[in-house]
Amino acid sequence: MMDLLSVGAISAVLTTVGTGFLGEAGKSAWVTAGGLVRRIAGREVAAPTTPGERDDVARLLHQRLHDDPQLARSWLSFARSVPAPGVVQGLLRPSLPAGPRYFTDREQALKLLDKEATRAFDGRPRLALLHGPEGIGSSTLAIHWGWRQIARFPDGQLYVDLRTLGPEEAVSHVLRQLGLQQQEIPQTAQGRADLLRRCLADRRVLLVLDHVRSVAQIEPLRTSAPGVFTVVVARQPLVGLGALSVPVGPLAKRDALVLLKRLLDESVVTAARGVLPAVLDRCAGSPYALHAAALRLPSLPEHPEVPAVSESDDPVRAAAEDSYRSLTPGAARLYRLAGLRDWPALDAAAAARAADVDETEAARLLEELAEALLIERTSSGRYRYRPSVRAHAERMAAEVDRIPACSAAVTRVVERYRALAVGAAHSALPKSWRVPPSTASSFTYPDHGAAVAALAAEAPSLVQAIRTAEEFHDWDTVVALGQALWPLQLKAGHLDVVQPALEAAARIADEHFPGTRTAGALHFQLAHCLMESGRWVDAEREAHAAAREEQAAGHVRGHASAVEILGLLRLRQWRFDEAYACFEDAYGIYDTIGPDDVGADDLPRARALLDRHRGHALGHLGRPDEAVEYLERALRFFRGEREGEREAYNQARTLTDLAAFHLEAGAPRTALPLIDEALGLLGEENAEYHVERLRELRERCLTPE
Repeated sequence: MMDLLSVGAISAVLTTVGTGFLGEAGKSAWVTAGGLVRRIAGREVAAPTTPGERDDVARLLHQRLHDDPQLARSWLSFARSVPAPGVVQGLLRPSLPAGPRYFTDREQALKLLDKEATRAFDGRPRLALLHGPEGIGSSTLAIHWGWRQIARFPDGQLYVDLRTLGPEEAVSHVLRQLGLQQQEIPQTAQGRADLLRRCLADRRVLLVLDHVRSVAQIEPLRTSAPGVFTVVVARQPLVGLGALSVPVGPLAKRDALVLLKRLLDESVVTAARGVLPAVLDRCAGSPYALHAAALRLPSLPEHPEVPAVSESDDPVRAAAEDSYRSLTPGAARLYRLAGLRDWPALDAAAAARAADVDETEAARLLEELAEALLIERTSSGRYRYRPSVRAHAERMAAEVDRIPACSAAVTRVVERYRALAVGAAHSALPKSWRVPPSTASSFTYPDHGAAVAALAAEAPSLVQAIRTAEEFHDWDTVVALGQALWPLQLKAGHLDVVQPALEAAARIADEHFPGTRTAGALHFQLAHCLMESGRWVDAEREAHAAAREEQAAGHVRGHASAVEILGLLRLRQWRFDEAYACFEDAYGIYDTIGPDDVGADDLPRARALLDRHRGHALGHLGRPDEAVEYLERALRFFRGEREGEREAYNQARTLTDLAAFHLEAGAPRTALPLIDEALGLLGEENAEYHVERLRELRERCLTPE
């Protein structure tokens, strides 16, 4: 008992819940910890945000707990519900993507990788940098070496493609490869980085970081764990990385010829001996160019015209040009128009819009492009361009299709993403006024969860659509797409993906729609995103901006909602009196809405949501009877005691709050049926972000103290 009440143990508990190790459950646990700290200290204590501040709070609690056995029992009950930091159990053993069937040369590079991987650990991380120009085979080399070393890494081989991932998204991607669910991954950057270090601390794994552009991009992924070997793949040396440098250059002509013979029957190569010198010169030792040439070599005439090359020619671009000339007209047109933007994952529907053909035809043409190696298939069954190949497609589109047709093609794709996002947003939150206005949409979904899943699957492309709409000065689409992300951030998280898009949309709203409901809504969403990410100062700034814009627009409902989110932020900061005051202020603002004013129809629901928040704050202020009264009033509304008002999602969240209070009051039998009811309600909501909290509470109900 005394160990759990030591300063170190108390600080560890605060660290666990404060840096997000417990995912969604941890956020509620953090607020609960704040209420408990307030009760133990006998006064309000500011939520700590640094290790030093957590230690200060721990020392304060340590003294009070040793002086009061009853308070000590309360803290111990809470602390025992928090998993102790340590090795994460039940992790998966991930593997690399499929390796190449044909591989030649690179013996020196392979030996250097072997040497670094087996170097005696001396505190320095085992780290190698493979660098070479696009298409030279650096990624293939890393994967080929990794598959040869399976026995050396019994705990798995992780692969991260950083072409479309930011630093924080990349950490989440690695944690998911290790088997963690989205709701188990902390929302704060520090929490994710700490969790990754814990996961890798005692494991022997290979970590391949592909298509790296800068040292800063991979900083959160770097580890000094003795069993981890990290291979970074980049186009050029990265100054400041501190890695073993392994340059990857072009294949010698002898090895290039060996690769061609492995890709083709030797008889085909022999038959083409007259043109081979020119083909090898044009490929310039690039494995990508050689693979593309191998596809064309059997059909080349006896004396083909092979364009001359100079030292400045890019073999990848040259290969794209050669492959492009062999396409059918329809495939060539789709290649040009679909490559006008760097879509993270191109599917038949988006490609069809770009080329203005039906989806069946687009799917067929995409396969033709993939067979010609002009696009790559992704693990999700979609496609993407290599950077140099897409640059070639873009240049050809400018020459052949001209600016009006190119602009129209991009606009059609963006319009599709806007229709998809708005349709999914309305299906996910049919009663929410926060999603943008909807017209008749062809995008329909069987339930709320399917709509959220659709937004999650398309999130990277939606972010690219926002960037594209901004470049095209289509301000309406920028803000509509930003607002359509609300169900995704509310129900599924994905804040790393959402945040840059919201920042852009809020900036555009300030520039082109100041003093409007739209600007207020986007600042609200950004405040929510920043709050969930633990950036409280920035979140407060955005909450005040939301209130200011909504008030300027005369949108009373939005103004009250902005004050409400400021109250939610105060809960996270353990400023419970201020939180309750914000909720009271918001309630008062709602009272100014007349029966014929905008938002009057939604007023009962808005008040029910505030009742839930007021109950939450009162519970942590030591007023449990009032807290339960407010929560039960909110629950009656969301259970639909008035016609048409039943809301499964908010009903489940209110049940969760009630269950938590009953559990903290020592009444697990009262809490358990509420938890089970909430779990049943969330079954079709795709709200794993919140289900984890319920699972944690249920476990506490069934586990004796």
